[in-house]
Amino acid sequence: MTAPVQTPRHGGKPAGGGRERAFRVALYVFLTVTSLIWLAPLLWAVYTSLRDYEDTARNGYFSLPESLTLDNFGKAWTQAELPHYYLNTLLITIPALVLVLLFSSLVAFGVSRFNFRFNLALLMLFTAGNLLPQQVIVVPLYRLYLLTPVPEWLSDSGLLLDSQLGIVLIHVAFQSGFCTFVLSNFMKTIPFELSEAARVDGAGVLRQYWQVVLPLCRPALAALATLEFTWIYNDFMWALVLIQTGDKMPITSALANLSGQYFTDYNLVAAGSLLAALPTVLVFLVLQRQFVGGLTLGSTKG
Repeated sequence: MTAPVQTPRHGGKPAGGGRERAFRVALYVFLTVTSLIWLAPLLWAVYTSLRDYEDTARNGYFSLPESLTLDNFGKAWTQAELPHYYLNTLLITIPALVLVLLFSSLVAFGVSRFNFRFNLALLMLFTAGNLLPQQVIVVPLYRLYLLTPVPEWLSDSGLLLDSQLGIVLIHVAFQSGFCTFVLSNFMKTIPFELSEAARVDGAGVLRQYWQVVLPLCRPALAALATLEFTWIYNDFMWALVLIQTGDKMPITSALANLSGQYFTDYNLVAAGSLLAALPTVLVFLVLQRQFVGGLTLGSTKG
């Protein structure tokens, strides 16, 4: 004897369908509102940069514009000398990014592909460096930079202080721990049989790292490159503390040139801030697919 088949209620639809649909609607509304809240400052900066100062002075910033103009972007480009400071920023960001990825990948390769006594302790040591607030070491680091000589071709002052090399070293020191942690977890998902096969073929340790493991880490490296470029590019504190010559400042610190001693045109500052943020947006758009893939690949394996 077969049991009677129970048909779903509500015209053939599952009983919980209405609740699930309501939950989805509430979730989409919540995500939409949250996205708008996060985008509000950026949209307001764009709106402010397109308005003339006289317009906002007469009507206030919370008003409809009399006209929209792109003149603020041209003024910010010339008045703040942005091309010069773009170059300064790249001279700091690119070397720091390359060194961070190189050193962290080397350490990650060692702790993930070889078993030795202090394997886990070494990884924890690198990771623990990210738990230290950077503001705690500002004073001792400033004194250290003030007493550390470097060749004059690296610094006009002959010291790490007031040199772009000093800023590069700071970023390498602080960012390597996070990258080592991410890359070591990613490398653990790569089959060890590949390294063993390369070892049988006569490949040494460096060749295994460079020709076998590192090419397979491209998604993770692209994701980290996007994050690290953004973090290093947007740094403001270290350049402000350790660089004393205005011409050596990166672009984030150089935006202060748009603020006068007695008067500040916030429309001009908004335009300059958008121009300064443009390279990070372009980098993310170019590496967006690799960024998302690198964050998800190997995320469930230890």
